[in-house]
Amino acid sequence: MKYQITHQTRYGYGGPVSLCHSIAHLKPRETPFQRCTIANLRINPWPSVVREHRDFFGNRVSYFSVQQSHQQLEITATAEVEVWAPVLPEPAATQPWEKMRAQLQEGFGAELASARLFTLPSPAVPLDSLAAEYARESFIPERPLLEAALELVSRIYRDFEYDPASTTVTTPLAEVLQLRRGVCQDFAHLAISALRGLGLPARYVSGYLETLPPPGQPKLRGADASHAWLAIYCPEAIQTGGWVDLDPTNDSVITDQYITTAIGRDYQDVTPLRGVFYGGGEHDLAVSVDVDRIETS
Repeated sequence: MKYQITHQTRYGYGGPVSLCHSIAHLKPRETPFQRCTIANLRINPWPSVVREHRDFFGNRVSYFSVQQSHQQLEITATAEVEVWAPVLPEPAATQPWEKMRAQLQEGFGAELASARLFTLPSPAVPLDSLAAEYARESFIPERPLLEAALELVSRIYRDFEYDPASTTVTTPLAEVLQLRRGVCQDFAHLAISALRGLGLPARYVSGYLETLPPPGQPKLRGADASHAWLAIYCPEAIQTGGWVDLDPTNDSVITDQYITTAIGRDYQDVTPLRGVFYGGGEHDLAVSVDVDRIETS
């Protein structure tokens, strides 16, 4: 599938802002099943400084600084991305999860070293004992790794209610476990904490999911949104670089309807847009996203 993505963010300030510094994770990355052909960032007012670099995880990070007085800031990211459905191993044919964990702990090489990084706690994903206990119901002894991970994702989908009004980006994981509700970010963090609590590598993935309107109805402009899921390290997934992406919000492995923007330890590593500004007082934020299919492969 080939998609055109438009992600627009508008800040309106109560008073003049004299200076702002921002970083953005808004340009899709390359993956074994995704190719980004066009990626642009338009900023109004025009910034005095614009730079791009690759972060530790290989994500495309844009930095910009607006050094003139303004009361509104608009950032529009546009991209064209080609996506293929990843080829995954048969879940029941993957090795027992304890065996993979032992190989991870005892093995050598760059791939294993990189995977081990994602077993550690991170700012938004502590090693919560309740999350690990929740995972153990699926990760019984000698069970194939991917089979157990898929069941964990399905249980989160069944046991937790999707409720955008229940949490914010700062809601701690312990509260999500207590509320049994949240949004895609919360469910990804929960699954990651549960897996890391068992010593298994899991990373956070941000991006977009193509949404389709009900039959016979037009698609509403700006009605799409950013999405988040997780990836678990699975050595048998050779064609996807050793990682399998799973979406607990929709009880699914990712398909060619998912577009990946960035990967990290948790949401804080891949925030779409963050920064500091001087002045302005109170501010309003409006975000609109469109994911449009422009070609079927």
